[in-house]
Amino acid sequence: MKQNYIHVPSVKTPQIDRQVVLPFLKSLEISFKNLQVRFFRSLITTMSLVLAVSFLSFVNVSTDVANSLLNTHDISIRQALIRSGYDVSPEDTSVGSSPKQRWIVILSLLVCVVGIVNAQLMAVTERFREIGTMKCLGALDRFILRLFLIEAGMQGLAGASIGAFAGGFFSLLNAFLSFGPIAIATVAWKEIALSVFLAIVIGCSLSLLGVLYPAILAAKMQPVEAMRAEY
Repeated sequence: MKQNYIHVPSVKTPQIDRQVVLPFLKSLEISFKNLQVRFFRSLITTMSLVLAVSFLSFVNVSTDVANSLLNTHDISIRQALIRSGYDVSPEDTSVGSSPKQRWIVILSLLVCVVGIVNAQLMAVTERFREIGTMKCLGALDRFILRLFLIEAGMQGLAGASIGAFAGGFFSLLNAFLSFGPIAIATVAWKEIALSVFLAIVIGCSLSLLGVLYPAILAAKMQPVEAMRAEY
């Protein structure tokens, strides 16, 4: 007896060619709106960064101004620097920040980082359900991480820029009041610009470093745990 077989064509499972992700500009827009919603908390975090970076910029620019004054080889200016507290010997051609100043700067930057970490951890706690909602809608870990890093980057750039320029300005003002117009006339503006730029880079790096752990913690959260969290 001959059996008849019916050929059923195999159904191929559709494959996903690529994964849809939000563009960077959209992430930037979401991060900016989050900062607007939490403006006062963001302002407090940014102000701690402004104070630390301004102190760093003040010390570096003051050192640059002192070196520019030393390069004039004027004995009276050297004596004025000594009276102002700089440790300058007769054969010195440059001055540097004192160990005490360096330790104070380092401690202020460390306190700033601790403050940023604390503020960002509180921000993660407040946004548990927001993070859970985004994850339920398909947001990947790297998207959550990107949002927090962009927010920290914007805060860091704003705070570090304000602090660096403010510190540089008050340093030049202090030099003008202490040594007169010659302090501004002899200043090496290229060195000043480099010190201000270095302070901005350090400030942005500290902001990103401070948010790294809270951002990873937020990205690794399970959606169910985030949605049912109470705060």
